Amino acid sequence: MKTNTKLFTVSFILFALFICSNAKAQSIAEGKFRFGIGVDGLLPVGNFHNAVNFGLGITPRLQYGIANNVGLTFTSGFYHFFTKPLYIPAGFLGAGERIENHLDIVPVKVGIKAFVSPSIYLGAEVGAGFEVEDGGGPTKLIASPSVGYASKRWDVSIRYEDFIGQSNNYGVLGLRIAYGFGL
Repeated sequence: MKTNTKLFTVSFILFALFICSNAKAQSIAEGKFRFGIGVDGLLPVGNFHNAVNFGLGITPRLQYGIANNVGLTFTSGFYHFFTKPLYIPAGFLGAGERIENHLDIVPVKVGIKAFVSPSIYLGAEVGAGFEVEDGGGPTKLIASPSVGYASKRWDVSIRYEDFIGQSNNYGVLGLRIAYGFGL
């Protein structure tokens, strides 16, 4: 992973934490839970784009208000990436072969969501991404800054999600559209 990407991610998270302490919006009810379920569109960036066309996900999120403008989040779900076919050229043993493969990840993240106005928020999440393979796959660290718009029922956000680990790091731009309600 490039140093610039790491610097951007850390800077964005620190900025979000700074805004959390200074924002005056009344967007989250303190001491209350909210639940939302979202659909995610995922666009690979960097070298990951060479192997993956796009991804789709479903992400349930539980949110707890720790102040009137700050909430803690717990997000999980399932991402499916539609990978590009791999072509094995013809060789000594026969004709060429086209192999279709896929990548599935189960993200488990905790984070913070801070409103800078009654509807606009900054978020930061960190967690683990479990690659699903036969017999289990590697686990990646996930770091994800975001910015979004939330109304009483709808939550729309964009984020950069970085998957780090096993000398195979990659990232995606994500768009999440979610429907939520108070518990």
